[in-house]
Amino acid sequence: MFRLYRHFFLFMLTTFLWMNCSHTPEKPNILLIMADDMGYSDLGCYGSDIDTPHIDRLADEGLRFTHFYNAARCCPTRASLLTGLYPHQAGMGGMVVSQPGGREPGAYQGYLNNNCVTIAELLKQAGYRTLMSGKWHVGEFRPVWPVDRGFDRYWGLISGAANYFNPNRTKNHTVSRIMAEDDQALHLPSENFYMTDAITDHAVKMLQEYKNKTFFLYVAYTAPHWPLHALPQDIEKYKGQFDQGWDALREKRYQRMLDLGIIDHDWPLSPRDNGAMVWEDVEDKELMSLKMAIYAAQIDRMDQGIGRILKTLKEQNRLDNTLVLFLSDNGACHESGPLGQDFWGNGVLPGGVDSYQSYGRSWSNAGNTPFRLHKHWVHEGGISTPLIVRWPAMIKKGGEITHQVGHIIDLLATFVDIAGVSYPATCNGHAIQPMEGKSLLPVFQGRQRQPHDFLFWEHEGNRAVRHANWKLVAEKDKPWELYNLEKDRSETRNLVHMETELAERLEKEWTKWAVRVGVK
Repeated sequence: MFRLYRHFFLFMLTTFLWMNCSHTPEKPNILLIMADDMGYSDLGCYGSDIDTPHIDRLADEGLRFTHFYNAARCCPTRASLLTGLYPHQAGMGGMVVSQPGGREPGAYQGYLNNNCVTIAELLKQAGYRTLMSGKWHVGEFRPVWPVDRGFDRYWGLISGAANYFNPNRTKNHTVSRIMAEDDQALHLPSENFYMTDAITDHAVKMLQEYKNKTFFLYVAYTAPHWPLHALPQDIEKYKGQFDQGWDALREKRYQRMLDLGIIDHDWPLSPRDNGAMVWEDVEDKELMSLKMAIYAAQIDRMDQGIGRILKTLKEQNRLDNTLVLFLSDNGACHESGPLGQDFWGNGVLPGGVDSYQSYGRSWSNAGNTPFRLHKHWVHEGGISTPLIVRWPAMIKKGGEITHQVGHIIDLLATFVDIAGVSYPATCNGHAIQPMEGKSLLPVFQGRQRQPHDFLFWEHEGNRAVRHANWKLVAEKDKPWELYNLEKDRSETRNLVHMETELAERLEKEWTKWAVRVGVK
């Protein structure tokens, strides 16, 4: 009898070890969350005093990147994210067009071309259900909607910025933004609607619908992009919090970022932006404080929605087998002057459906602490993004910070690596350009990965190249500047006249890249 039990025990042990060691690990679900026009320092875990507990928890349980880059603007970044290419290679070197033929074909045509393949198209080959809720903005006409480029399900805003409470509402009440569900245009109700909550609602709905399927879910919030629209209870929470103004806020955030280890003590706080005002000179401080309160409320509501999505995954017992990533598409938005703009000019206070305002360059300067410039530009304030990654199966120690350099082109390469799918040379009869990104998986595993030799940018004439710790950068129609980012990532000490040979070499590399990808 003892021998019988002994043989049975050995059989069960062998079976257990075979099942747990010989099989390929289950592919993780992938949840990719993107904010719109959120600054580098706008999250609690990156130095902000805005309440973002659910995003902060992702950081506490995962990994924060300090040197991750976007492509400086919403459309180019989204194109690079989806394709693993530089935006020009995907046809999105500039902004989107509303109809075909609006621009000549090529790097700036304004919609995804046929010589790229999207994350969704690739992950479908690996058995993933491909889902998206939120802002698309890389093609406003068929056949370049999400369902045309690999997504099984879609709900959201095909076009750009919109009224959060009523996307059909515009200044002249005649032009509406393009909303869609799968392959059908939507005309949404004008009451009891708020864009951020609706994006969350449909993300949760998709998770519930596909609760037994491996998924890739791309949640692209419009928050906190203008207009300044938020729910009253969220605004109330932040009223008065920013009465000290942007100058004091920059100092406060800078110190907290140092304390958190997000930035280095060698990097000074950049001087106040040339286009920003001195807080003491602002006449209507109450209005400007309110604008920042509304902006903070927009981020807060997005964080609440992310909490709902994560709760759904936890209830489905899928959270720990889900790779979760959170990032922003560009730096904070300076648009419309130092104090922002009332786009509708009706004098209505910001916050509600009848208003349409931005918060302006002075607050944007605080959002991008400690860096220079903003969205549109390719100085660090325009292209630096917080990236947070949670994946317990791979990232064993939460709360870690990595200073390894990554770029938006690396996300598709990472997902292809994780899913075990081959990147194609052709797709649907079209030649596909070679992938530019490199997998971030070694970073997730706590290893050093082989970095990019060079990284490049161009948007609306602003241009840059990074090589190791050196960055050559220029504003449109202005001369090159050179910075040692290890010692001065705030870009305050221009070394272009001291390191002339290096500057010339980097300029040549940028020019070669520009010719290769079709920069004008």
